[in-house]
Amino acid sequence: MEHEKTYSVIIDPAANDKMYEHLEFLARVSVTAASRLLEELLADIRSLEKYPYRNPPYDRPYLPQGKYRYILSNKRYRIVYQIDGDYVFIDDICDCRQDDDKSILNN
Repeated sequence: MEHEKTYSVIIDPAANDKMYEHLEFLARVSVTAASRLLEELLADIRSLEKYPYRNPPYDRPYLPQGKYRYILSNKRYRIVYQIDGDYVFIDDICDCRQDDDKSILNN
């Protein structure tokens, strides 16, 4: 049996704060929906421990080409990350319905 590599996943504090802002907003409408969203986001984030390269590049004019990848979670949340050695750094978690100008990476 082949040993699979495991990556350490680190969430940037600003991305973490942004994720919880979404969850708090949703919880005002439905705590159940917010809990379900959190479970799905965390499951997708955990999947990056084993398969970070399975997702497509996230190319934007304001980013270095090929540096970032993304995974779409819960049909509308984009988790943007980069892989560096044995680490996966999550740099942004955003609602795809929002303008790219609200991305943490667009500074």
